[in-house]
Order: sequence, then structure tokens, then C-alpha cells
Amino acid sequence: MSRARAFSFQCPTRRAHVRSDEVIRNTEVMDEPTKWHAETLAIVAGRAPQPGGPFNVPPTFASTYRDGGAIGYGRWGNPTWSAFEEALGELEGGHCVSFASGLAAVSAMLTSLPLATTVVYPSNGYNGTRGLLERLVKEGRLHTRAVDVVDTSEVLGALDGADVLWLESPTNPLLGVADLPTILRAARDAGVIAVVDNTFATPMLQQPLALGATAVVHSATKYIGGHSDLLMGAVVVSDAGLRDELVEWRTTHGAIPGVMEAYLALRGLRTLPVRFARQQRTAAELAERLDDHRHVVRVRYPGLVTDPGFERASTQLGGFGAMLSFEVNDAHHADRVVELLRLIVGGTSLGGVESTIDRRGRWKGEELVPEGLLRLSVGLEHPADLWADLDDALNGAFTHSS
Repeated sequence: MSRARAFSFQCPTRRAHVRSDEVIRNTEVMDEPTKWHAETLAIVAGRAPQPGGPFNVPPTFASTYRDGGAIGYGRWGNPTWSAFEEALGELEGGHCVSFASGLAAVSAMLTSLPLATTVVYPSNGYNGTRGLLERLVKEGRLHTRAVDVVDTSEVLGALDGADVLWLESPTNPLLGVADLPTILRAARDAGVIAVVDNTFATPMLQQPLALGATAVVHSATKYIGGHSDLLMGAVVVSDAGLRDELVEWRTTHGAIPGVMEAYLALRGLRTLPVRFARQQRTAAELAERLDDHRHVVRVRYPGLVTDPGFERASTQLGGFGAMLSFEVNDAHHADRVVELLRLIVGGTSLGGVESTIDRRGRWKGEELVPEGLLRLSVGLEHPADLWADLDDALNGAFTHSS
């Protein structure tokens, strides 16, 4: 009997789920695209239907445009970017601006802040964001306060005198779940700009703008692109004026996405709902099995009923995601597990169709992460094959060391 059952939710919808035994009636949903389900929006948003035209907006490879049009020069805009931005903006419920990478999107939000801005950020969040903040502090441009975003009282206490609140939920790589509704409400009441990195959850599980966030950041390299073949980022905001400021920053700094990358990211976005739903189901199954494994010390996955984030995730997320972390007793055995895996790929990125694993403690800036922690991005392989690979590697790592 498993120590903790893992639950797997279906992708969230914009309306109440209709049971299969109910009659589905036309409720004029086709006349109001805002009522369409996320799965539908991922398919139809960002298209420009024209008689005789292609289904998809083709990549526009152009540095210069003829006079008299809306763009003018390639750094100022591109129809391929616009199609991607429209689609992701629809899913997140705001205005999207695309960037050359996820960290470029983070940089657009942080490096544009006025001097002496105070930023509250997760002490155990994405390493790239923390590294950028450390650099900006070293240059004398910003002040920072590190908090455990899972500890709501600590976060709320840090808002006094702060200007910006940077959040992740679930966090990378510890999978902590923040009380976003409470924290974002408090930030709004305090006049604090709130930014949520939604890379792990994706718009399939949560839409932070609807909860009161000022901006949402994505590494589109990960789940949105979904095939480990592009670098791209995005910021989504509710305010059109802020969108225009981000476009100006992107243009001035040259942080524009590649045309082919934007085309591939949009193509990946079209299948995000079905990919993510499958990955999420497999992650729940693997988490439950890992939780029972004799060589695993701890599993971090908010879908386990014993996980500290289970209750929050159950109420504020549309599912539990496809990322999990598990711990063995030390770095040596964790490295051996990765070496012995034959199907799961050792690598530092995530969100692709293939499963990847990474011992996060090997990286500079991850000193607070347990040395034996392995972050697993669950792909689309058959769950039985993934489990056989994990089980063999875990058993082999400890057998060979004994």
C-alpha cells in the first residue's frame, strides 16, 4: 500500500466541466470566444483566417519592410511574434510580449526598475532570477529581501516598504506551493507590483493575472515550446500601457525572439493542453511509486496527500503539474542514479516531450538545495518504461555502492 496517494487532475477549463453522461447543449459559447475552454483557445488563438489562406501564420523572415506598413523594421515587430503573443495572451488572460529567452523576459521586468527599488523574491526559486538579482544588487541598482514563499506570514511581513514582489508557485526545484490568492491580494492592497513566474504551472493550471498579479513571466523554452528545440520567453500583463513599455524595452535592448523560434513556440503551444495532461498523469503515478521506494528519502510533489503543498494546490491549481523532485541520501548516490538511467536523460532543462533529470545541487547558486535532490521533468514516454528505468537505476546505484 502506498504511503501517499497521488491525485491527477484534468486540465482546467474556463467553464464547469460537463460530465460525459450529460447532454451538451449549445449555450451560445461559439458566439463568445471568452467562454471557450483553454484547450480550444490553444488551437484557435493567434490565427488570421482568410479565404484561401493558410491555417497557420507562416514564419516571416524579414529584417526590413517596405514603407507604408505597420512594422517598418525587423526589430520593431514581426507577424510571427504577434501570432504567438496573441495565443499565449488569450490563455493567460492578458497582453503578451515575447522575448529571446526566459531570462530575457525576467530581465525586462527587473532591469527596467528604478534605482533603489526593493524586490522581495523566493530564496529557493529559479537560479537564473536569483543570479540576476544578485548582480543588480552588486551593481547598486536594487535592494532585495529573500523569503520562503511557502511561508505566507513571512512574505506578507516582507511587503512593508517593498516595491516589487517576485513569486514562483510551484517553486523550482523544491515544488513549494505559495498561497497566491492571499499573497497577491495583500500585495495589491500594499501597492506592490507582483510578478509570478508561471513556467512550472503553465496557464493550464493557473492564471495569476486573474488573482491580481501585475505580470506573469514564462520561459517558453520549457512546456510552451515543449520539444527542447528553442529558446524563448514571454511576459503577460493586464495593462496595455505596461505592454507598450515592455515592447519599447525589448526594441531598445534588442531582446527579440527569433522568427523560427516564435513559429515553433506557437506550434508547441497548440498541443500544450494534451501534452501537459498526459505528463501530469504520469508524474502523479511516478510520484506515488517513488514515495514507496526503499532508496528514496523524500518525494516533493504537490499531488501527494502527504505533501505540505497538497491542500493549497488542491484549491488553487487546476492540477498538480508534471514536475517532481525526489531525494536520495547523498550527492554520490544521486549522481549514480543519473548515470545508470537509460531512458530518462540527464540534463538541466525541462518541459520537453522527453523526461529529463538533474541533480540541482551541482550548480552554483543551489547551495540551499539538498545535495541528494533530483529534479525530474516527466515527459510523454510510457509510465511503465519510465518507472522501470527509475527503479533499475535506484536499485543499481545502491547495490553497486554497498
